[in-house]
Amino acid sequence: MTLEKFKGIFPAFYACYDDQGEVSEERTKELGTYLYNKGVKGLYVGGSSGECIYQTIEERKATLKYVSEALKGKLTLIAHVGAPSTRDSVILAKYAEELGYDALSAIPPIYYKLPDSSVYKYWTEIVDSTELPFIIYNIPQTTGYSLSINLFKKMLENKKVIGVKNSSMPVMDIERFRAAGGENIIIFNGPDEQYVSGRLIGADSGIGGTYAVMPELLLQAEAFVSTGNFNDARRIQRDINDIIIALCSLNGNMYSVAKEVLKLQGVNVGSVRGPLEPVTGEDLNKIGEIKEMIESAIKKYLK
Repeated sequence: MTLEKFKGIFPAFYACYDDQGEVSEERTKELGTYLYNKGVKGLYVGGSSGECIYQTIEERKATLKYVSEALKGKLTLIAHVGAPSTRDSVILAKYAEELGYDALSAIPPIYYKLPDSSVYKYWTEIVDSTELPFIIYNIPQTTGYSLSINLFKKMLENKKVIGVKNSSMPVMDIERFRAAGGENIIIFNGPDEQYVSGRLIGADSGIGGTYAVMPELLLQAEAFVSTGNFNDARRIQRDINDIIIALCSLNGNMYSVAKEVLKLQGVNVGSVRGPLEPVTGEDLNKIGEIKEMIESAIKKYLK
């Protein structure tokens, strides 16, 4: 299969709730259409940014359905189906295939500390449950499990495993996965703070939780990298990082801050689900400043 459709900017899709905190069809489709109109390559649906761990299987299926109805055939759609149990992960994987998703992805099993043999069995049962290509999701800072090179190579023996979304912070991990997997796999840079360095050391693409509030900047960063304009690539990464630091500086979860910024940008996707905390009090007054930072950077690079 060609991997070209997996190369580009993929916002990690936010959970979209109504004012009562329930998954909203209208707001899910509105966010998807908004990002499509910005020119992104695809969406990563149901992952960390989608608050998957705090949603029921039926809620996760609803989000997958609404995104597919709005955007199947328009964007490359990757369904994150990782769940606490293999059973639920397989249910989500089969449903995503029915909906026409382009690929699956999953974190390793969480909570219990499991050996590589258990992680391998978990991922393999998901892979074998459908005909879709599969992308490993390595995010040790939240799962407590770090993908080893040996397990990565073993997973790649299954032809449906096409690569990895690497969200570990050491950028060297991307280089090591590239060295282990060769050129015929796809590697997504996970940490938004290192998009440019991740691309230069071996990533083909990016999936990120802050992309949705500033897709223009990530698209421009990719344009700088792909054309060899590394001076401007470094400059725009610094500005992106300033924005990320601001998104993480308020009382309240980073996703709740991002959602408040989106609201000022004209896209209301609700707040976050507990135990994630919303932005409250005086911090709400600082959301406009973050929006202005994004607008200023866009004007700086997109003339």
